[in-house]
Amino acid sequence: MSQATYPPLDVLKPVAEGVWIVDSGPLRVLGMPLPVRMTVIRLGDGGLWLHSPTRYDADLHRAIAALGPIRHLVAPNIAHWTFLKDWQSHCPDALTWAAPNLRQRGQVRRSGLRIDRVLADAAPPEWASDLRQIVVPGGLGFREVAFFHGHSRTLVLTDLVLNLEAAKMPALLRPLLRLAGMTAPHGQPPPYLRLVIKLRRREAARAAAELVALKPNAVIFAHGLWFAQGGTERLRRSLRWLGDLA
Repeated sequence: MSQATYPPLDVLKPVAEGVWIVDSGPLRVLGMPLPVRMTVIRLGDGGLWLHSPTRYDADLHRAIAALGPIRHLVAPNIAHWTFLKDWQSHCPDALTWAAPNLRQRGQVRRSGLRIDRVLADAAPPEWASDLRQIVVPGGLGFREVAFFHGHSRTLVLTDLVLNLEAAKMPALLRPLLRLAGMTAPHGQPPPYLRLVIKLRRREAARAAAELVALKPNAVIFAHGLWFAQGGTERLRRSLRWLGDLA
């Protein structure tokens, strides 16, 4: 097990009423061990909504299914889809939702991943009463769909915030990660992703300001130490690279 992760791994951890996370990984990205996280939300109809599913694990599947039927598998941006096919095969009744442009990626087409619905600017009827969604655009086809669970005031992101704990990373990488602004307490996405998003900076900044205006208590994201409290101010500071979001 890598020290980069947040054990126990591949198990449900309660966050708020109807909200859980699953820590997993590490993924290896350019030689760096990267922790990864799924968010599970129980919708008002009792169905379960899996955001950015992590690696499939039979015991984890059983634990989630014990909470209710798994109805939605969500790929929230064009990078977070690689474990979906395994979950699809074990959850044949679940719909798979994907960020705009994911279906067009050659890797995705070759994988045989089934995409049932494309996420839009507005939440679909299936979860509109539970979740608000906002699309954060970027260049080169990048889109990240953010979700706000109003009942618990929890914001669910993917790569828009990356908040790695330096002490959990290999010693040789720590200075580079700090220089890149990717470390806690107010970590940012890697420089290449910031550049891609800044290709549509005005629209991205407008979307980011909407996220801050939601005043989340907690902000969950895929990589690093998520914001369990003080979410609004911490989110504003982590998104400062997009400008003043007051």
